[in-house]
Amino acid sequence: MPDRALVIVPTYNERFNIARLIPAILAQDPSLEILVVDDGSPDGTGAIVDGIA
Repeated sequence: MPDRALVIVPTYNERFNIARLIPAILAQDPSLEILVVDDGSPDGTGAIVDGIA
């Protein structure tokens, strides 16, 4: 079984950063899995992440 890695990204009000952060993480290793945990951001961070997923 191949090794797997999960990157957990906690967020709160990160709408200005999250769209750049996810591709930057995947640029390091495209096989990484990313779990974004948004703490109810009122700025739409969760919606942006949903759009990327």
